[in-house]
Amino acid sequence: MAVRGIRGATVVEENSSEAILKSTRELLDAIMEANPSLVTDEISSVIFTVTEDLNAAYPAIAAREIGWDQVPLLCSREIAVPGGMLKCIRILLHWNAGVLQSEVCHVYLGEAISLRPDLVEEK
Repeated sequence: MAVRGIRGATVVEENSSEAILKSTRELLDAIMEANPSLVTDEISSVIFTVTEDLNAAYPAIAAREIGWDQVPLLCSREIAVPGGMLKCIRILLHWNAGVLQSEVCHVYLGEAISLRPDLVEEK
């Protein structure tokens, strides 16, 4: 079984705990829906990054709230590139999967689609 990476991102309306957790849950739910064979026990780890304007909550809390209590989670700050997208949460999920990397569905929601439109085109 190989480790596959699932990428995703979303943009939060405001720097509040509620907004960060809600948007993160929506992103995680969308990733699970887009990859129906993904089960929590097969997730090796998840890295969340947030832009410097988001500090009201750790996105990992949303994963814990949906039952990902055995998954290693890490939150980090995204590089502050001038002109980069603001209020953005990104995810890199490592999946012990029996699928090819080309079969993985990446999920970018809302404004974040502009980050990687090539990854969200229909397969």
